[in-house]
Amino acid sequence: MKKLGLYIAVGLSLSACASMNNGTAVGNTGNVVTEYPVEAAMLNIYTKERSQKLMAVVDNQNVSAEIKVTPKGSMVFNNKPVQGAEINTINKLNDQITNQSVAINYFTLNPLVFHGFTDSSGEYSLSTQTTTIPKMATVGDSSKLITENVYADNSMRKRIGTYSQDWSLTRDSNNTAWFCIETSENLLLSYDSNGASTDPCCQSRTHKLGRL
Repeated sequence: MKKLGLYIAVGLSLSACASMNNGTAVGNTGNVVTEYPVEAAMLNIYTKERSQKLMAVVDNQNVSAEIKVTPKGSMVFNNKPVQGAEINTINKLNDQITNQSVAINYFTLNPLVFHGFTDSSGEYSLSTQTTTIPKMATVGDSSKLITENVYADNSMRKRIGTYSQDWSLTRDSNNTAWFCIETSENLLLSYDSNGASTDPCCQSRTHKLGRL
């Protein structure tokens, strides 16, 4: 996943409510669940301390990402009062550390809006959220989420990346769904060798929304 204010790469397994019909959770009766509380799932990621390890095999090599999320509470970012969440990521190749980074993502609540991130390399991101994350989403729904400018440092004199991000909710089974974040290629470049990327938590299918 590219650098982004969301940093959804925590890859958490989440619970979600079934759709409601006259106060009854129809998913609990074996029927197909069509709606999931997307906003609540996002809040669980950023407001609760979490640890997760994602693993994959690429070209016969074992790659992994160990990710720890630590809520930071009230902070100030870009001269605005915000909430912060620290994401500490350790990347390994065949059990050897290849990279370690610490980023803080900044957001406000009611409604949930993302404003950007800072990280241990000095990068500074400003995000503009183009749509409100819905409290409930239906399987098959998708939408634009944010546009983001990434700068080399907080002076914002050198812009090194511009990205757009979308979200989508796709069915997995009668009572589970995958919530995915898609990140575009770097729009500043005529060609991006990495291309568009899907959030690792979606690729590894650990970001599942399921019946309570």
